[in-house]
Amino acid sequence: MEKREEYQGKMEAQLGEWGKEIDKLQAKADKAKEDTKKGYYDEIDALRPKQAAMQAKLQELKTSNEGAWGDLKEGVDKSWNEIKDAFNKAADRFK
Repeated sequence: MEKREEYQGKMEAQLGEWGKEIDKLQAKADKAKEDTKKGYYDEIDALRPKQAAMQAKLQELKTSNEGAWGDLKEGVDKSWNEIKDAFNKAADRFK
């Protein structure tokens, strides 16, 4: 079983990377043609709440006691998968 601190660090690092990637997508959207900008902005707007939800789950995990961390990990994993899927779909649209 993965240690709590390692798990948190891995999730925080990936969330930070996705934040940077979302910023890059934002820059691409800003430079896109007018007829495609709205679609790009909609994709980005859909990612931001998922990113915030993941950050909230990680914060909850950090403040949890040892007994609850296993249960919370499931929620973090679910949020992780949702943002990963959404990010991959959005990134594919920007190619």
